[in-house]
Amino acid sequence: MSQFLETPIEFLKGVGPSKAQLLRTELQISNFEDLLLHLPFRYVDRSHIDTISRLDIESQLVVLKGTISHFSEAGSGRSLRLNALFSDGTGTIELVWFKGIKWVRESVKTQKEYLLMGKPSIFNGVINIAHPELEPVSSEAANTHPLIPVYSSTTKLTNVFLNSKGISKLTEAVLKQSKGKIPEILPQEIVDKFKLPSREDALRMVHFPNSDYEAKLAFQRMKFEELFFFQLKAQFVKLSRKELSVGLMMPRVGDHFNRFYNEKLPFSLTNAQKRVVKEVREDIRSGHQMNRLVQGDVGSGKTLVALLCMLLALDNGCQACLMAPTEILATQHFATFQRMLEGLDIKVELLVGSTKASQKKKLKSRLAEGDIDILIGTHALIEPDVVFKQLGMVVIDEQHRFGVEQRSKLWAKNVIPPHVLVMTATPIPRTLAMTVYGDLDSSKIDELPPGRQPIKTIAQTDHNRLRVFGFMRKQIAEGRQVYVVYPLIEESEKSDLKDLQDGYESISRDFPMPDYQLSIVHGRMKADVKEYEMQRFKKGETQIMVSTTVIEVGVDVPNATVMVIENAERFGLSQLHQLRGRVGRGGGQSYCILMTKDDLSRTAKERIQTMVESNDGFHIAEADLKLRGPGDVEGLRQSGEMPIRFADLVEDEPILRAASETVSSILAADPHLLLPQNSQLLSFVNRKDNQKDWGKIS
Repeated sequence: MSQFLETPIEFLKGVGPSKAQLLRTELQISNFEDLLLHLPFRYVDRSHIDTISRLDIESQLVVLKGTISHFSEAGSGRSLRLNALFSDGTGTIELVWFKGIKWVRESVKTQKEYLLMGKPSIFNGVINIAHPELEPVSSEAANTHPLIPVYSSTTKLTNVFLNSKGISKLTEAVLKQSKGKIPEILPQEIVDKFKLPSREDALRMVHFPNSDYEAKLAFQRMKFEELFFFQLKAQFVKLSRKELSVGLMMPRVGDHFNRFYNEKLPFSLTNAQKRVVKEVREDIRSGHQMNRLVQGDVGSGKTLVALLCMLLALDNGCQACLMAPTEILATQHFATFQRMLEGLDIKVELLVGSTKASQKKKLKSRLAEGDIDILIGTHALIEPDVVFKQLGMVVIDEQHRFGVEQRSKLWAKNVIPPHVLVMTATPIPRTLAMTVYGDLDSSKIDELPPGRQPIKTIAQTDHNRLRVFGFMRKQIAEGRQVYVVYPLIEESEKSDLKDLQDGYESISRDFPMPDYQLSIVHGRMKADVKEYEMQRFKKGETQIMVSTTVIEVGVDVPNATVMVIENAERFGLSQLHQLRGRVGRGGGQSYCILMTKDDLSRTAKERIQTMVESNDGFHIAEADLKLRGPGDVEGLRQSGEMPIRFADLVEDEPILRAASETVSSILAADPHLLLPQNSQLLSFVNRKDNQKDWGKIS
């Protein structure tokens, strides 16, 4: 990074220490480069002038040209406000200021022509614009740049005049000083090949474009730059790990694997499962540490693949562990493993938060002595006093629920890092896999085990509730069980969602005891009570499970054939698909009924229709990405693993692919980035802070 770009933001005229602190905390702007990388999220075209007579009150921003004819003050003290009348020849509106009144009085003149920008609203039947941005029509800026950049800001920054216009002025001040001080950071041959503007030109054009074409060109450069460096880091780490990371050598396939495979396998493996086991075998006998992501749709048999991989570790004298995000899921895995390994000399134990202290103590002692082969648990596994004798295989289930730091604590539990298998039942769109998981090898289980029938998905509205209840009774009469899932636990004044408690009472009336038995499960219940209710349903003692999304993962009841999802329009596609996957786990035909209100938005209709038409998790994940955007796809926002700032991973897939292929060709020719022309790239991948925000590139 150049010295100029590293200049602390407080040294910019008009900022100072207090505003600098606000910029740091509110927008993470610490220096000149951070400010230049705070890009506009849209532009207002000065050449398109609205008129008051035809003003659209729903507009987010309007541009008007006219004069102020009159000022007046109202209220007093803190409630003092300044009003003004603004006319453009077609009509008059009111302007209002609650802050900076003295400055407005001194700076804004009556009978002078201004270009006005702001959001219209109605108060007491009168159209007004609060805190409008005003520029004299004769000003140099108004004539120079036809497109006005609009920046995101915050209330605290707006209060010190660092609204969009204030940020624009600071950016303009930095750019005026920057000529020749913004170095190129992409290799010149790449800039030439893709006909990209230089970094300096791109930053000028992206903030103050002279045309839509310039803005588009500048944004393409910034997106390519971001995705290029993101891919460079991911691919370099992956390559270096394969070359340099020492992994436990596991060449043997012994009794544990063979006996289970030949005597205990519940069904023949699909070709997809065989392929993934083969890929893992190649990894663990290579001498390098394995880091592999296994994506498998709901019910595709990921758990069985994970168990086979853990048995390979046991055959090579190592222990294995599986970390799940919830006690329910960990307990489910424990019960599954115990059932599958019955009769084999393999010691499997469970460690969760609710495990009794005396039991924990014995368990940890046995683990350290090597008397436990497979340990299954929650984040309790990463506690410092959980010590393995020789941990060789780590399986992380539903990994997006864990942070990088949590996962790394497991890797540190052996002198030579254990092999890592990361599993997810949330299919990840190709573009996300390239960015979020670019440093992992990736495998897909894209076949369902034989005998599984596709789930029939039906959309129903509240008007058809009696018909749905009739269908539930018919399924229960045939000996089947039913899930009914609600989005909330208790009624909220701010929401019209069906709440769990109300729903439970309603279903109790329509399915009365003793003819029907109901279970109820939600996240606020104590673990032992929750487990008791789950077990009642699993044993068939209750026919209906009324639940929140706590059953999204971890409940496996092959006899349950109906999933009713209330307020289905409020769920994302990935979550609906996860919930649907709780049924269809036996041989019988299963059904998912999506209950919605009658009047749905266009996006909600698209989501519901996608679910009705497709059972393919990967197709659904792509649709979810298009409808909701990458930051909202389940788990990514929460885990902080969506660091892309400029690019749109749906619209900009061609740019991502070009960036990825360019990086691949560079690393194929120079894997260690030792050639002189790649010295800048090497310094980037060695930077310690780029893990935090790969968007900050230099």
